[in-house]
Amino acid sequence: MQISTVIAVAGVAGSGKSTLGRAIATQLSSPLIDLDHVSNPLLDALPVEALGGEHWISSPFAPQIREGRYAALRAVVADAVSTTQSAVVVAPFTAELTGGHEWDLLREAVAPARLIVVNMVGDPQLLAARRHQRGAERDSHRTDVGASLPAIDVVCVDAELATEQQVSRVLAAAGVRLPIDEAAPLFTADFDAVLFDLDGTLVDSTASVIRSWRRFAEHYGVSMQALHANHGQPARTLVGKLLPRELHDEALAYVTRLEVTDAAGLAPVQGALSFFESVPATQRAIVTSGSVPIAHARLAAAGFAHPDVFVTVDDVTRGKPDPEPFLLAAQRLGVAPERCLVVEDANAGITAARAAGCHVLAIAGTVDAEELDAEVVVDGLDRVEIVRSGDALRLRPSGASGRT
Repeated sequence: MQISTVIAVAGVAGSGKSTLGRAIATQLSSPLIDLDHVSNPLLDALPVEALGGEHWISSPFAPQIREGRYAALRAVVADAVSTTQSAVVVAPFTAELTGGHEWDLLREAVAPARLIVVNMVGDPQLLAARRHQRGAERDSHRTDVGASLPAIDVVCVDAELATEQQVSRVLAAAGVRLPIDEAAPLFTADFDAVLFDLDGTLVDSTASVIRSWRRFAEHYGVSMQALHANHGQPARTLVGKLLPRELHDEALAYVTRLEVTDAAGLAPVQGALSFFESVPATQRAIVTSGSVPIAHARLAAAGFAHPDVFVTVDDVTRGKPDPEPFLLAAQRLGVAPERCLVVEDANAGITAARAAGCHVLAIAGTVDAEELDAEVVVDGLDRVEIVRSGDALRLRPSGASGRT
């Protein structure tokens, strides 16, 4: 990274902040500074009697221990910034997130570097299960692992996501972007319409989808691995593959309720709202593997207008990866499929779009960029824009394309 940058990864115990911090540091070749590694070996070596007869987490001297731990952390971070101009720092940062005195001390320690704070969030039940699974002795001494809403600007990352998905979101927020091939033929093609997938393309619902299907899997005792392997396919297809026929209707209704309920608070994918709104209403459609209730809930939560042409799983007999959904959308718009640009984030949708004869722009983040077989792959729709080309539409890069 050319700009001196410190990425601080915060979160409660079990949120996965250490795993994410290590992955970011590896990706950026930056020093990794973990509060536990800086201070815990020393504290664990002290006799309990020296700590008031309690574990250091619950010791009567806990406030002083906390102050000393973070003072040591800041000193190490300051050294890293002065010598390497970057660092990835991992700690709960509970007090720092309130924006008070501790926040000022952290900012002073990293100065003059830019400070980006990543806050790990997640289902409390999931985080409790992770703490139980890892069996760390220190967790048994914690009396409060909850966290209040940050008072400072943070990049929220859901613990439900895979580490690779988390890293892609953090890097994009930090300005470390995928390069764009500005000479790609896709940037010289003319289109009559743009067909958008919904989940992971317009609405950042990936964590919500994973959380809902995790709860579904727990309820019905099915494999999460099988669910991940079939991402992008309709719910009825997944239910049909995973459960006996007599449970299909009940299970489909159950997962629909989960997904509609979990839609509250969903945000647009980076750059998606302005990109979507830049396409004339008569030349755009949404083509989703979700049902009408789920699609409506997610669009409303993320602030998208309901499109005139809206193809859901309820409109087709064969969902993605079959081309039928995109063919139907093109037909309803009155355009030829080969004159359509499809925007997708999943391989099932890309396969469907290609089979329909459409051009494809892929959004990385749900799936790693190298795994997406599209003409152009970007890590956010802020990287491209739609412009007029006579009576047609054309895609073009919206800014500098190199990785910083």
